Amino acid sequence: MHLKLKNPIVFLDLETTGVNPRQDRIVEIAAVKLRPDGGRETWKKRINPQRPIPAAVTAIHGITDADVATAPTFGEIAFDLQRFLGSADLAGFGIIRFDVPMLAEEFRRVNLSYPPPEAKLLDVQRIYHMREPRTLSAALKFYCGREHVGAHGAEADVLATIDVLEGQFARYPDLHHDVESLAAIGQPPKDEVIDSGGRLRWCSGEVVVNFGQKNGMTLRELAQNESNYLRWMLNKDFPADVKKIVKDALEGKFPQRAAVPAVSGEAQEELPL
Repeated sequence: MHLKLKNPIVFLDLETTGVNPRQDRIVEIAAVKLRPDGGRETWKKRINPQRPIPAAVTAIHGITDADVATAPTFGEIAFDLQRFLGSADLAGFGIIRFDVPMLAEEFRRVNLSYPPPEAKLLDVQRIYHMREPRTLSAALKFYCGREHVGAHGAEADVLATIDVLEGQFARYPDLHHDVESLAAIGQPPKDEVIDSGGRLRWCSGEVVVNFGQKNGMTLRELAQNESNYLRWMLNKDFPADVKKIVKDALEGKFPQRAAVPAVSGEAQEELPL
């Protein structure tokens, strides 16, 4: 491997019950430690999340409730995992936005701190996004095999966008062709979002932050324990509707979610975003 190491580095991946660090739990951990001397160690464990795994999530990673029914809880493996990780640097794909916050939250629940301040985080996804441009010109080259002549001219960009979408239809046969389905890609359900920019959303009847390091924390928690974070939001460039909700939260006023009308048939399980 071409990676030059001064310290051990652990490549890490988690499978979980969802994507919210504050509410979801880990069901599988795989970690490979690379040492500067070329040595390699592997640590892998399935974990009982002590809650059901949503069917839609099982469809992604293939782990069922039965698979982890007799597995240890995170608390039971936490010290062993912490010893394996030690003060090594961490690496993974999307690790900064997902795996590290999820792992840190699991450790916090058992009164352990992780990762250590000196650990460096190497996110392979960020290298990918930095090196492979995601501009309209790059999309036209990828999907349509041609250069974007007249880039940044309004009409040329519009026509190129239409061609890119047609190229996506050709490349992905399973892609829906109706606008409603396409517009929903990557978006949370509309009835979960509170503000125009999707910075806040509903979760179990509470308003939670939907971005950054406080992702998944409720406004109520922040107002009570980390009010400085909400004041920071008021001083940053957030939309006016977000600031209004945040200002109200600092004054002890929180949004009330309107009751959702009952529907016939089986209730649909709330799925992670």
